Amino acid sequence: MLKKLMTGTDQVLPVGGLEKKLATGKLLRVKFGADPTAPDIHLGHVVVLSKLRQFQDAGHTIQFIIGDFTARIGDPTGKSKTRPPLEPEEIMRNAKTYLEQVTRVLDPAKLEIVYNSAWLEPISLSQFIRIAGKVTLARLMERDDFSNRFATGSAIGFHELFYPLLQASDSVHLKSDIELGGTDQTFNLLMGRYLQEQYGQEPQVIMTMPLLEGLDGVQKMSKSLGNYIGLSESPVAAYGKIMSISDELMWRYWLLLSGRSSDDIEEMRGHVAGGILHPLACKKMLAHAVVERFWSKQGADEGQQLFEAVSQQKDYSQAQEFVLDASVAQSLWVVDLLKAVDAVKSSSDARRLIESGAVMLDQEKVTEFKAVVAWQDGTILKVGKHRVYKLRR
Repeated sequence: MLKKLMTGTDQVLPVGGLEKKLATGKLLRVKFGADPTAPDIHLGHVVVLSKLRQFQDAGHTIQFIIGDFTARIGDPTGKSKTRPPLEPEEIMRNAKTYLEQVTRVLDPAKLEIVYNSAWLEPISLSQFIRIAGKVTLARLMERDDFSNRFATGSAIGFHELFYPLLQASDSVHLKSDIELGGTDQTFNLLMGRYLQEQYGQEPQVIMTMPLLEGLDGVQKMSKSLGNYIGLSESPVAAYGKIMSISDELMWRYWLLLSGRSSDDIEEMRGHVAGGILHPLACKKMLAHAVVERFWSKQGADEGQQLFEAVSQQKDYSQAQEFVLDASVAQSLWVVDLLKAVDAVKSSSDARRLIESGAVMLDQEKVTEFKAVVAWQDGTILKVGKHRVYKLRR
């Protein structure tokens, strides 16, 4: 069990801490917090959720924290400027969709769902000052995004300094044994461990999971960057997106999303390197495994059938239909058309695709960034190797 829980992790601190916790034989309290700052989750989030599921399957309790209070502040992790706070109504709408999607990975019967406003809201000013008194400003400024912004003269909202304290207070309140998060959460997780020590609790073990690269293979998966695969997308769309990643990135997805052991993946990698297994066949196995795991077997089968028909047999009659809003003109800038079908998030992404010859309209390449294109009901739009849309009005 220890080897399985360690597989795919980036860091476990302190070294040997997880083994020590498991050796007690008691059921552990495993904490994970999510601020519902957007309505959807994607496969990047699933990396941590899958590890939580392993703890569930071993009988441990998952403390799933909806950060409805901390979301009002906004986690400054990775941010170069102060993020505007969200309204409570938006936070609760996002929280509802979060839970609907999270339970596709986690077993709801073994999930302890809590909202951190339940204990953070009632804290008085004098109580919070006592909490703040346990942490120095120098310690907070060890955090990279704070120190970088301070060095460049960028503004740091005072409320942002409170965020690590409040997230750490969650660990104190829940008496968590283990806390999981992405590598970008290391500072916050360590702060929880530190604050528990200040309150005389046994400090939690922290486990960080790697950040999953998005479809571009460069930046972490992010909805704002348009390089994501969302759990709210259709299984057919998810299958096609997985098939669009590079052969090298495929191995990261195998390791972090498939549920296969590292030994199995290394064996498979050896077969590809030795010419026993073709990379395309391996990637199809990956896409099917991931879609079956987080959507359904039927969805995985349909995705594979469509991919083989459209991308391998060039039968565009079976391309996935995309109904465009009535407001979309039938003659428009090609970039606006790409945005309308959600193929790109920015004009710069569109320029890269167009200038590399990756955009085709009815089998004609569109190579001019400023091109105005016409489409009609049934027009085939191809973006990259494996994304094909049959446009419908």
